[in-house]
Amino acid sequence: MGQNRTSIFVVIALFAALLSTGTQAQDSNRFRIGTGGIGGTYFPIGQIIAEAISSKTGLSASARTSRGSIENIAGLVSGDYDGGFVQSDVAFWAHTGSGTFAEQGPQKSLRAVASLYPESIHVVARQAARIQTLDDLKSRAVSLGPSGSGTLADTRLILSLVGLDEKRDIRPLYLESEVAVDRLLRAEIDAYFAVAGFPAKNVTRAVANGSATVLPITGMAVDILLLEHGFLSRGEIPAGVYRNDTPIPTVNVSALLLVPASMDAERVYQITRALWSGETRQKLDAGHAKGKLVTLDTALVGIGIPLHPGAERFYRDRAMIK
Repeated sequence: MGQNRTSIFVVIALFAALLSTGTQAQDSNRFRIGTGGIGGTYFPIGQIIAEAISSKTGLSASARTSRGSIENIAGLVSGDYDGGFVQSDVAFWAHTGSGTFAEQGPQKSLRAVASLYPESIHVVARQAARIQTLDDLKSRAVSLGPSGSGTLADTRLILSLVGLDEKRDIRPLYLESEVAVDRLLRAEIDAYFAVAGFPAKNVTRAVANGSATVLPITGMAVDILLLEHGFLSRGEIPAGVYRNDTPIPTVNVSALLLVPASMDAERVYQITRALWSGETRQKLDAGHAKGKLVTLDTALVGIGIPLHPGAERFYRDRAMIK
């Protein structure tokens, strides 16, 4: 009986070792991309890119929903994510330990793979609330974006344009975009901020029946903001995107794909090559309106942190950098 019991333990131990080895192999083969909420742009673009990486590299790539840039950075640092979509401003603050990362200090383990597309700061206001400018947000119930999100960081910059204090001058809420849309359509809040490539699904839903409009971000104060923060740029939402008759001036950041500095250079090279393949181009063009703006020509625009050596090798091979 003792001998049988020993044999059983040996079999169990061997099985556990094999299972562990298989799990490690599976883990090493996966590429988990932190994106954003389902109603934004990060998640659908992330799904397209994950599918392309899986088909071109043999990796098991997947897009994971998240609260956005800051959560994605946390996931990259902790190892919960292998890649992450991060706004260019948030990436710069994280890498340098400034802005929203002043207390946490520099996150030096972050590296860039590519700049994907410009993201627009949206200020969506309920029509019945008679809000026409940013100044009209005073004393209103406004969702600024979820705590720990890149949207909240950018919202604070925009509020500073018109001298509105987050706690004193408005009634702030910190909601996910999808929740903010529901609350706005029920007239429980007056406006919300969202940072996404247009057309953003949650913004489209808000304006679909004329219940809401997207406010312009304009004026001399914008020039000062752009001078102070080089990761921001002037943008414009074209006519017709959100039932708007004329273009809506706004402010843009760039959406970056980041990975940990510790990731194998050959793996990152293959991921970068898959991202910019002809097949991926077709999938991006057909899969999402913003996908057409994900181009190799702008792959290095607005990147304020170091490239990963694997990505750098790809761009160097194509004479995009020296």
